[in-house]
Amino acid sequence: MEKHSISKLIGSPPGYIGYSEGGQLTEKISKNPNVVILFDEIEKAHIDIYNIMLQILDEGRLTDSMGKLVDFSNTIILLTSNLGCPKNYDKYYFKPEFLNRLTNILIFKPLNINNLLLICDKFLNELKNKLYINKLNLIIYINKNIKYILTKL
Repeated sequence: MEKHSISKLIGSPPGYIGYSEGGQLTEKISKNPNVVILFDEIEKAHIDIYNIMLQILDEGRLTDSMGKLVDFSNTIILLTSNLGCPKNYDKYYFKPEFLNRLTNILIFKPLNINNLLLICDKFLNELKNKLYINKLNLIIYINKNIKYILTKL
């Protein structure tokens, strides 16, 4: 995320275009604080986003560009990251003051081959059911080798 994108979230500074409109994030939260916000791939965010997140996660509120205090105490914030992936793992990427403000950190492990084959079977069964419902007389049979290849896609 670019540095200037901060103004989209909290509003433009006084004297700039869009100042009177407020920020997309702060305006929406002030109108409806009971929401879930997803920050996808937070590791790609500009450092200023982390500073905003520190204020929200620590104090439960954020001051927008007009000086209005916006309450986030009823807002659920979810952050996703690919840094937990084995090829991207860097446990020192996020600063401790950021990590210490998070309630829970869930790490999803990669699915094993047995789980992937079960998922493959599930989707194939759904496809067979759709074909049957639509009265298409097609028979689908996929052997284990093909299923194994499908799990690698």
